[in-house]
Parts: sequence; structure tokens; C-alpha cells
Amino acid sequence: MVNHRAFTALAGLAIALASAAAAGQEGAEARRLAEETRKVAGDLVAQIRGELTKELEFSGPLRGVIVCKYTVPEISSAMSRKTGWRVTRVALRPRNPALGSADAWEQKVLLDFERRAERGERAEVLEHGEVVVEPGGRFYRYMKALPLGPLCVSCHGAPERLTPNLKALLETEYPHDRATGYAVGQIRGAVTIKRPL
Repeated sequence: MVNHRAFTALAGLAIALASAAAAGQEGAEARRLAEETRKVAGDLVAQIRGELTKELEFSGPLRGVIVCKYTVPEISSAMSRKTGWRVTRVALRPRNPALGSADAWEQKVLLDFERRAERGERAEVLEHGEVVVEPGGRFYRYMKALPLGPLCVSCHGAPERLTPNLKALLETEYPHDRATGYAVGQIRGAVTIKRPL
């Protein structure tokens, strides 16, 4: 009887230790995935910011619209090809619904970002990552909030503050635009990354 109790206790301890070790490995894997993915998101934001800053300084907001329409998707596409992941930007109110509409998972995360920002969390630090199982397989999904910066307000700010030339260009280039009315610091959208596991 004593041997049976000792065996049961040792077996329970072994299971607990194995579970703790597995949880530790899963935690380390989650941290690795987050760090690698966060770096790619940061690289994307830096490249986009660099292109926009250059164009806005030299050519103004009209050229910035063209950069966002053509150059930014090229940057995202190049990063996707380089990593083998889906790397892009999405929003609840996209300027280009064909490229920037959030899927159900992304909408949930964006709404959570907005709630967290309303409670006082700084938009620039909001991020979320998790492993998900979808019909296409197992993925690590990550999002990093994109707060509206001072450079972006000239094209995404209050509609009454947009210049007539800019309004006309936006109507031509983005007939379904919903991406105005933002103030500096508000969450404009997010970088979203989906990497197969």
C-alpha cells in the first residue's frame, strides 16, 4: 500500500514536471515568434515612414497619396516575399478596401486596441500575437497598432482641413475612402503579419 502511494506521488510529480517543462518550451517559442515578428513589423513601419517622409518633404501631400497607393504595397509585398509571411497593413476604416480591409481576427484585435487606447494605453505600444488554427493550417498571427502621426494628418485628418486638390486626388485614387477624420495619436490601423508554422 505504501509503495502504491509512493508510486502514485512520484508519477504525479513526474507529470507535473513534464507539464511545466512543456509550458516553459511553449513560452520560449511564443517569445521567439513574437520577437522575430515584431522586428519585421518594425522594419516595415520604418521603410514606409522613410518613403513617406522623403516624399512629403520634397513633394507634399499629393505625392504622399501616390506613395501610399503604389510604393507602400510594393514594400509590403517585398517583405512578404522575403519572409514567406503575409505582411501588410489593415484598418477598420480603410482607404483602399481591396488591400486594407481587416479579416474577422484582425477586426477583433483592432477593436481591442481601440478599447485599450480609450482606457489610457499608449497606441504606439499596442500589439497582439497568438498561434491560431485556421482551415489553411496553423499560423502565428501578429498585429502592431499604427497611431496617426503628424506626417499622416495632412491626408487622414479632418475632411474640412484637407486641401481642395488633395480631396480631388483622394476622390480619384480612392473612391471608397473611409480613412479621414483621424487626429494625431488615434489608431489609424495596424501592421498585420500571418506566418505559417
